[in-house]
Amino acid sequence: MAVGLVLDPRFEEHDTGPGHPERPERLKSIREALTAAGLVEACTRVEPESAGDDLLSLVHDPAHIRRVEQACAAGERLIDAMDTAICPESAAIAREAAGSVVALCRRVAGGELDRGLAVVRPPGHHAERDLAMGFCLFNNVAVAARTLIENAGCSRVLVVDWDVHHGNGTQHIFEGCGDVFYFSVHQSPLYPGTGARSETGRGAGAGATLNCPLPPGAGDRPFLDALRNELVPAAEEFRPDFVLVSAGFDAHRADPLANLDVTTDAFAEATRIVRRLADRVAGGKLVSVTEGGYDLVALAESATAHLRVLLQ
Repeated sequence: MAVGLVLDPRFEEHDTGPGHPERPERLKSIREALTAAGLVEACTRVEPESAGDDLLSLVHDPAHIRRVEQACAAGERLIDAMDTAICPESAAIAREAAGSVVALCRRVAGGELDRGLAVVRPPGHHAERDLAMGFCLFNNVAVAARTLIENAGCSRVLVVDWDVHHGNGTQHIFEGCGDVFYFSVHQSPLYPGTGARSETGRGAGAGATLNCPLPPGAGDRPFLDALRNELVPAAEEFRPDFVLVSAGFDAHRADPLANLDVTTDAFAEATRIVRRLADRVAGGKLVSVTEGGYDLVALAESATAHLRVLLQ
C-alpha cells in the first residue's frame, strides 16, 4: 500500500505569535510523533509545492488572494478576523499548504499512490471564498476538490470533515454545486455558528450537504454513529470518485477549544470507516488533510493513530 505523506518543517514557519492556539508546535508535535513511531519511513514523501493563482482562484476571489499577499507583505499581524494571525511568510506558506494538498491528490488520482496524508498549516476549512477566518487563509481542501474535478478527471468528490468546528468555508464554497458532497460532524453550539442540520445545500447542490451537529459532551458513540449511519449511506448514494478528509483532531476529549469527549481510539475507528468507504465507492482514492487540534499530546497521538490506519 503506497501512502503519500506531506510533512515538512516549512509549515512551522507560519508564525502566529505568542499564546496563539494555532502555533508551529502543533505541526512539530505531529512530525516528531510520526517519526518516532516509524511511520514516516513507511510512507512516500511528497515535497511541498506552491499553489499559483490559477489554483487558488478556482475557489477564492482574486481580490481575496491579493489581500492576503498584501497584508503579509506589509507586516500586518492579523487579517480579516481577530483570531487569524499572520506574519510576512504566511501568504507563501499558505500557498504551499494548498499546493501540497493538490500535489498529493494528483498523485493519488493518477494511481501513483493509493492514499495519503497532508500535514500542513495554516489550516483551511474556515476560509471563505473572499474571507480569511478561524486561523485559515486559503481553503486547502476546497482548492484540492475543485482541482480534482477541473484538472484530474474526477466527476464527484466527497469531503468528510470531522473537525470539531464546522467547516463553514468548505460548505459555502460548494453548497450550490452538485459535484462536491460536503459532510460534517461537529460540536454545536460552537464557533463559527454554522452547520445546522437544516443546511443541506441549494440549487444544483441541494441535498449535497449533510451536517451532523453534536451537543457538548458527546463522545465516541455519537461521533462514530454519525459516520456509520449518516455519512456511509449518503456517500454510497453519491458515489464519489475521490474522498477528501478535513482531519481535525480537536473533538478529542483533551482539546482546550471544544467540549466533545472523543478518544484517540475513536479517531482510529473513524479512519477505518472512511478508508473502507473509499475502498468501496472511490477505488480507494483518499487523502486526509490536517485542520484543527490544539492539545499537543492528543493531536500527535490522534494523527499517529490516523496514519497507522491509512497504512494498513
